[in-house]
Amino acid sequence: MSMSRRPPSSFPRRARAAFTLLEILVVLAIIGLLVGLVVSNTDKIFGQSQEAVARIFVRDSMKTPLTRYRIDLGDYPSTAEGLAVLLAAPQNGADRWRGPYLDTPGNKLPVDPWGSPYEYRYPGTKNTGSYDLFSRGPDKTPDTADDIGNW
Repeated sequence: MSMSRRPPSSFPRRARAAFTLLEILVVLAIIGLLVGLVVSNTDKIFGQSQEAVARIFVRDSMKTPLTRYRIDLGDYPSTAEGLAVLLAAPQNGADRWRGPYLDTPGNKLPVDPWGSPYEYRYPGTKNTGSYDLFSRGPDKTPDTADDIGNW
């Protein structure tokens, strides 16, 4: 019995298939476009998360310390006293002060995501029956459209 062998050139085309240079270039171009989209939208993604952090801080995180201060001393801190009285006793009312009301590293007041201190007013101009607490936002200027506050 004689087995006939096929010559190598008669193998099916599928067995010899490989990626062509053109196919590799197309894939690299698509990957490049996707990387470009991700890089160009990174600032939008991080900008939105910074705003969310500031919003959570002024609306939720500071509500409890300020309320505890109000319960202990009878009223919110004045604009002149500011948020510093949450960390150290004020001159008037030190006997009723039960703080510190904030647990922060280094016993320092927190800053917003853009590195500026949070603004505090009591009585508030936006919340007339309460206090205003806000971040100046990315432009670092108070009382502008990008301010993020508890109103």
